[in-house]
Amino acid sequence: MATPRPKPSGLLQYLGSPFVTLVLLTALAFSLMILVPKFNAYALPGNQLGYEPTQPIAFSHRLHAGELQVQCLYCHSGAERSRHAGIPAANVCMNCHRFVSAPLGAIRAEDELAKKEKREPQRVVSPEIEKIYDALALNEKMQPDPARQTTPIRWVKVHNLPDFVYFDHRPHVNAGVACQKCHGPVETMERVRQVEDLSMGWCVNCHRGVDRSGLDGNGNFTSAPAPAAQGPVPVTHRVYASIDCATCHY
Repeated sequence: MATPRPKPSGLLQYLGSPFVTLVLLTALAFSLMILVPKFNAYALPGNQLGYEPTQPIAFSHRLHAGELQVQCLYCHSGAERSRHAGIPAANVCMNCHRFVSAPLGAIRAEDELAKKEKREPQRVVSPEIEKIYDALALNEKMQPDPARQTTPIRWVKVHNLPDFVYFDHRPHVNAGVACQKCHGPVETMERVRQVEDLSMGWCVNCHRGVDRSGLDGNGNFTSAPAPAAQGPVPVTHRVYASIDCATCHY
C-alpha cells in the first residue's frame, strides 16, 4: 500500500492556493504594464540603431554642417573640453539667426512681391526659426519681451548610453577622431539618427585598432612602429586607446 504524500504546510500551502496564484499573476501583469514603456529608456546599446526622433525644431544638419559648413564644435563646443558635447543654448543660434530669419528664397519672394505692390518689404520669419525667438521671449524688434518668460527648447537625445558606461568626448576629440566616426555623416542628415550600434564590441574593436597602430593626432591610424634603424615614432605623435574594463566602467 502506497504511503500517502504529506500535505504541504506553512508557506507552501499558501503558494499552492488558486487565490495566491491569481494575485501573483495579476501583480506580474501590472509590473509588465509599468515596466515595458520604460524599457526604451534603459535599452542596452544596439537596441536603438536607426533611432531618429522628431525634434522640437526641425534643425537640418545637412544645411548647417553640410551646405553651410558650420563646424561641429561651433555648436557642440563642450566636446573638446568636457565629457559631454552638449546642446547649444538658443543664444548660440541667435549669433546667426538674429540676422537670418528665413530661407533666402522666402526673403527674395517677399522683396519681389513688395516691389510689385509698391510697399516696403516685411520681415519674413520661418516657423522653425520663430520657435527660437519664442523660446527666448523676443519681440518683433529682437528685444526681450518683459511680459513673456523664456522657455527651454526640449531637444530629444539621440545617442543614449547605459548608466554603467562612462564616455568622455575630450580624449576622442583631442586625438583627432572625427565626429562622423561615431555619429555618422551628420552633414548629410536632415534629422540626426543613430547609425552605429554603440555596443561594447563596436567600441572595443576601434580601441584595438588604435592600440595596434596608434593615431597621428588627426584621427588617422599611423603605420606600424618604425624599425629600430629608422628610430621609433615620437611618443607625442602617437595616441593609444586602452581596452581595460576600468576605462569605460567605473
